[in-house]
Amino acid sequence: MDLKSHKDLEVYKTSMDLVSSIYKITKGFPDDEKFGLTSQIRRAAISIPSNIAEGAARKNTKEYIQFLYHSLGSASEIETQLDLAERLGFLESPAVMQERIHYIISMLTGLIKSLQKKLTS
Repeated sequence: MDLKSHKDLEVYKTSMDLVSSIYKITKGFPDDEKFGLTSQIRRAAISIPSNIAEGAARKNTKEYIQFLYHSLGSASEIETQLDLAERLGFLESPAVMQERIHYIISMLTGLIKSLQKKLTS
């Protein structure tokens, strides 16, 4: 399958789905967290597909990889934020979300390795 756009990448599609899910679950967070954890976790979620898109638009493999690392960092950030949300009693069980994030991390890592291989060949 030929990729025409970053929108064709499974990791992009999955991370967009994650953003939707994050928005849904954070609607249930307390109002006093609007500018705290709610905002932080939403920004981190949005950052994943945004950095994939921005990196792909650069048309330079080294820059693309750098933006993918930013996405990877944001995914790790969400893991921590979901753990905090659970500890604070805002989420009962973040396991399903954590599995999605691990899947995204795995795909990002694979894409980075693939692009790094392309650079060295």
